[in-house]
Formats: sequence, structure tokens, C-alpha cells
Amino acid sequence: MTLPADSHVHSEWSWDTGAAASMERTCAQAIELGLPAVAFTDHLDLMAWQVDPSDLDGFDHFKPFLTSEGALAPPPMDIDGYLECVDRCRVKFPDLRIITGVELGQPHRTGEAAAKLVGFGQLERVIGSLHALPVGDQFFEPPGLYRLWPAADVIREYLAEVPRMIDGSDAFTVLTHIDYAVRYWPTEDAGPFDPSQFEDDFRHALRVVAGSGRALEMNVGGTLRPWIAQWWSEEGGQAITFGSDAHGPASVGRHFPEAVAMVGAHGFRPGRSPDDFWTR
Repeated sequence: MTLPADSHVHSEWSWDTGAAASMERTCAQAIELGLPAVAFTDHLDLMAWQVDPSDLDGFDHFKPFLTSEGALAPPPMDIDGYLECVDRCRVKFPDLRIITGVELGQPHRTGEAAAKLVGFGQLERVIGSLHALPVGDQFFEPPGLYRLWPAADVIREYLAEVPRMIDGSDAFTVLTHIDYAVRYWPTEDAGPFDPSQFEDDFRHALRVVAGSGRALEMNVGGTLRPWIAQWWSEEGGQAITFGSDAHGPASVGRHFPEAVAMVGAHGFRPGRSPDDFWTR
């Protein structure tokens, strides 16, 4: 089986990666797996969000970014340093296509600031992600939102924000993990997650993404969700990418054979180049 590019990988240049992250070791692992290309889309987050101390259990490397007001305020990405590291890896791994990029959080709220950063314009791929929603004049990620709102409201409000993000920014070409809020679904309180309860909300968000001409990333490092690929296809989606969302070398290319079969069942096929979107 020919594997696609892993188009969503993090390295030591992401603020949220720990000691295991290494661009060089990730490249070596990608070659070992037979991946033709990787895109290092390290985090570029230019806004803060509120966190509960319990949310940081096991993430001691996050704590230096915690403000006295209880917000997590990531530092800006060092794009120049990142690009120099990419250049070194391209020399060391000439048979691997290495794509530069970032994962831009809340691009409809931070895209103008990102564009002003040194080196931003040199990046080949920008993927957009939605991590936090506003509550009054503060922002919260899903773990905090589930403490504030009924679980179903979190999913619906998250998906309602996706069209606003699409309409509010042209800084990104790929939307990643549209199921981000589902990752934190409070099963103990709300029972198992049932996507059919939110089908209309997902379909509307996917339809808006498709109508914008952007690609949808199949974020497959964790739970595979075949219904996303199905609904994306049925709502007019024409292009997809595959992303492991790896934060360390061991996770690059995770679940790709299963993901290829899942996406292929809906008519998506690879392009001529390893870094092309899969289209139908």
C-alpha cells in the first residue's frame, strides 16, 4: 500500500511538545514507515485561554506559560529557528519531502497578527484549527467548556464557530480536527458520544468548509471517525489531507493504512505529487 503524506506533525518547535519531540527523529521514523512526505505544522497560538489546574496534570512543560490570572498564554513560535531546522533535515533526509507549515489556532481571531511574524510568509502550508471558544471576554478549550455548559451545547457551539472561522479568515487552506470537542466528551456524565445527535450541525459546518474550497484534514492519530469522511463526501468536500497530529516520532503516520481505506471508500484518490491533496 502506498501511504500518503503525514500533513500534520509537530516537532520541538511547538510550544506544547515535551522532551520526546524531535524533527530529525520524526523524519527518520517517517522514512522507516515508508511515508513519502511530512508537513511540520507546529503550533502558532497567539491568544490565551483559561485553564483549570487539573487540566495541566501530566503536562508540566505547559506550566511556564500559565499566567497569574489562570490563563495559558503560549509563546510565539520561533519561525526563523524552525525554518533553519527544516533546512538541516532536508539536507540530511533528501529522499523525504519535508513541507513547512504551521497549525494556526483561531485564524479568524489571530490571522492578522500571525501574518506580521518574521518568516510567516515563507511557510508552504497553513492549517487552521479551532481550539477555544469565547465565554464573555475570556476563552476556554473544551475541558473548560464542559464544566460551564451542557455537553451537547459544547458540541453545537463549537460547530457553529467553524463557519465563522471560515468566513473570517483566508489565512489557511486546510481545516484540521473538526471533531476536536468530541475528544473531550464527558462520557461519565453524558454517556457515550452519539454523532447522530449532531449530524445536522456537523453537516452544516462541513458544507461551509467545502463551499470555501478548502481541504478537510482526516485527523487520524487517535480515534478514527468514518462518519466524518462520509459526511464530508456527501456535503460536497473535494479534497482531504491525512494528519497524525503526532507530537513525537513514535506517533507519525499512526493509523494511516486504515485511514487510506476509509477515505478511499468515498472516492478520494492521491494526486501526482506526495504532498498533493487527495481529491475525487
